[in-house]
Amino acid sequence: MSDNTNESNNPVLTFEGKKYLINELSDDIKESIKGLHIAETQLKMHEDTLKLLSISRKSLANQLREKLKKLE
Repeated sequence: MSDNTNESNNPVLTFEGKKYLINELSDDIKESIKGLHIAETQLKMHEDTLKLLSISRKSLANQLREKLKKLE
């Protein structure tokens, strides 16, 4: 799904290979589009959070490894 704007400033929704003029869609469909955008934004945010947690976990494991080496 992607939104584009054409020359007449009427946004276009591209969904499953078809294009729709957003201004011509029903309010119900527009609400579904907004909900989908919110879901996509939340997924991206949580994917980024998972990446940060993974990096942090690796860093903590490296720190632990170094501290344990000092005990040997």
